[in-house]
Amino acid sequence: MKVTVVGAGNVGATCADVIAFRQLADEVVLVDIRENFAEGKALDIYQTTSLMDVKTKISGSTNDYSKTANSDVIVITSGLPRKPGMTREELIGTNAGIVKSVAENALKYSPKAVIVVISNPMDTMTYLTLKSLGLPKNQVIGMGGILDSARFKGYLGLALNAPAADLQGTVIGGHGDTTMIPLTRLATVNGIPASQFLSADQLKQIAADTMVGGATLTKMLGTSAWYAPGAAGALLVESILRDQKRVMPCCVYLDGEYGQKDICLGVPVVIGRNGWEKIVDYKLTADEQEAFNKSADAVRSMNNVLKELNVL
Repeated sequence: MKVTVVGAGNVGATCADVIAFRQLADEVVLVDIRENFAEGKALDIYQTTSLMDVKTKISGSTNDYSKTANSDVIVITSGLPRKPGMTREELIGTNAGIVKSVAENALKYSPKAVIVVISNPMDTMTYLTLKSLGLPKNQVIGMGGILDSARFKGYLGLALNAPAADLQGTVIGGHGDTTMIPLTRLATVNGIPASQFLSADQLKQIAADTMVGGATLTKMLGTSAWYAPGAAGALLVESILRDQKRVMPCCVYLDGEYGQKDICLGVPVVIGRNGWEKIVDYKLTADEQEAFNKSADAVRSMNNVLKELNVL
């Protein structure tokens, strides 16, 4: 198995690092536009493998996509990171051209690869990748919901003083501060509803903290987070390569599901070897469906910017 990660910045390098050390693939290729940057990151990770008993082959390339040939999965992290005070919408103009070019170049050498989009604004970049390249809808997946759900479980764990790994929590909708929907109703602690341990006000606060989870870290760090986003991307890659059929909240193309059409948005899907295989219906309440519809409206307005910029 072979995985290409395009963008050797913090998120891309972390994603490649986790894939290598979990030995999810035989080979990982890092690609970046900056001269020798991907090569340097790959060499650093490769030297670490000798200390960790890891046999994954890892290499870097400066914009030479021929080295990515026959990849099973292509992870796109390229683009500008979000700066303090910057919205994901403001990233569209620059990142749209970058993501489209990256996807086109990678697919020349790996036309059957499943594409995982991490670049922001993620919902719009996923839609752009799918629509501009005319790929089968199951071949393009946005990672955002996995990361948002990890943050949701993290805040639940802090409130409960419990390991986040013991918790189940799902976030659907857009991957944005005002568009994501933490499903507090379905959150559990080893199968027990979290509402048995936390008050309605506590769950409401946890949902609010989750929604600004990315912005909170951006203010603290001065740039976007990378450990959790990179690991979330690697988790998605694992379910693809190992055909695990895991149910994960991911950004995929909707054609009537959850009451929405012609949009890429976060919903629970089954992830396997060929990408996403099935959308799972969580039977939303009226309030949850209303929030989902509002999220779709916001994401659709961002997608319209692509047309205004003549990118799509």
